[in-house]
Amino acid sequence: MTYEAEVQFKFDATFTPKFGTSSWTDDDYIPEEHYLITAPAADLNAKQYFKLFERFMLCVGMCPSSIRSGAMSLVFNDMVLEAEQRKICEEYDITMNEDLDKKYEEWKDRDALWVKMNSHYKNNFGSEPKIKGDWEHG
Repeated sequence: MTYEAEVQFKFDATFTPKFGTSSWTDDDYIPEEHYLITAPAADLNAKQYFKLFERFMLCVGMCPSSIRSGAMSLVFNDMVLEAEQRKICEEYDITMNEDLDKKYEEWKDRDALWVKMNSHYKNNFGSEPKIKGDWEHG
């Protein structure tokens, strides 16, 4: 059995100036806009659907940062379980605000360990020896 499916996003707009056509020149506005975006829907995954919808929203004039903000609001809102939010954070290497204090303490511990290791190296090994030989006077 063959399964075929198609998804469509359609946008139609017309524009009529309020002040009459005498105050507008022909190249100041587009009187009509029509967009039809289609894609085969049988095998699209969720990320591909979002990519498709992103293209549609760009066509109708949405700002890329607003699109990203809208997508993130689907994940990080009060109706989504914190466990699901943390799963997404882990996937995309994102730190939630409530975890910043713990992350800061980890960084402080790491920095203190780094200082200790450098101090140990300098105290026990010093700097690299300077080798002088007869070839310098040569």
